[in-house]
Amino acid sequence: MNDTGRNCQIEFRKKLPMKKQHIEEMFQRFKAASPNPQGELEHVNAYTLLVAVVLSAQATDAGVNKATRALFEVADTPERMLVLGEDRVRDYIKSIGLYRNKAKNVIALSKMILTEFNGEIPQTREALESLPGVGRKTANVVLNMAFGHPTIAVDTHLFRLGNRTGLAPGKTPLEVEKKLEKNIPKEFLLHAHHWLILHGRYVCKARKPECARCLINDLCDYKAKEIA
Repeated sequence: MNDTGRNCQIEFRKKLPMKKQHIEEMFQRFKAASPNPQGELEHVNAYTLLVAVVLSAQATDAGVNKATRALFEVADTPERMLVLGEDRVRDYIKSIGLYRNKAKNVIALSKMILTEFNGEIPQTREALESLPGVGRKTANVVLNMAFGHPTIAVDTHLFRLGNRTGLAPGKTPLEVEKKLEKNIPKEFLLHAHHWLILHGRYVCKARKPECARCLINDLCDYKAKEIA
């Protein structure tokens, strides 16, 4: 079981869903505080975004960025990545967890992009998930950030928020994803992923949520919250 699965079991609690008017207010506040939220993985095009997200599995964005800055200077297209080769890709990303398997996947997906997709990053979830090392979460991130699709990638942060707040209670990432898509007003769906992941990463933390400075503490259904 991966980290997301373990955290899913830990975080899930049965609770009533958040009221519609509270959800609307929640995202109005997120929008007012950050009208155009940005992801933290550094990239220069859709291809490097895809590679960065694949590398980010069980790793921090900061750690991935540190490795990919040099990598993307020499290999920012599938063609250049294949010229670089698996051994040298491994050298660039060896500071990242699971780097051997990730290097293999980066080379394999680069080949497939060239042979199966004419060198273009596919723009459907199904096609993206056919690439080595790409799962639903990765596909949703790429569709959202590279192509502006209103997709939501549920990682441990979004799973935690969905359950803690009552926004989208669920036992699995897919269940939370479906409820987020259903419960969040359409006007906020494009940026919802980033608002939630950044809130979960820096405010609604796993072990010690900073409820006192939370924008939505009066809307949240987290029973253990503390307001200083």
